Amino acid sequence: MNEVIFRAINNLAGSHNILDQLMIFFSDRLGYLLVIILGLLALRNFKKYADMAVVALGSAIVARFGVTGIIRMFYDHPRPYLVLSNVHLADFRELEPSFPSGHASFYFALAIAVYLYNKTLGYWFLAAAILMGIARIYIGVHWPFDILAGAAVGFVVALLAYKVYPKFKNLIK
Repeated sequence: MNEVIFRAINNLAGSHNILDQLMIFFSDRLGYLLVIILGLLALRNFKKYADMAVVALGSAIVARFGVTGIIRMFYDHPRPYLVLSNVHLADFRELEPSFPSGHASFYFALAIAVYLYNKTLGYWFLAAAILMGIARIYIGVHWPFDILAGAAVGFVVALLAYKVYPKFKNLIK
């Protein structure tokens, strides 16, 4: 099932140059735009957006470098281009395991945390996270289940951070 979904998405690559360039941008650069937007919001109105920015960035970092890193220490799953032939657009070689997706865990944590504070903005961040996940499959660096697992890690970590942060913040005061 994982390979069937992967092939259905990845086989679209290489046939439309504009779509390929967009997916490369979405897979690797769109996330920077989200972080910049979050930072600009926090700078513009610190009182209103500071808690959201702290929880969003904090949960994203924990999801990506904490939880995902721990899972990868115990489960080494190769990237699609290492085990399949004819993978399109995978023109760079990341050697770290693919499960769960670090990009998905980071940006889904970011998006879920933003959503918990601001539904409207959160929908845009979630749409971008989904688009990034699909783009990571499109360019051939992740399996669909990598993205789903990364999204689940991001969701759980963001929800926990959202629940724990107010208690932690009150301890500091």
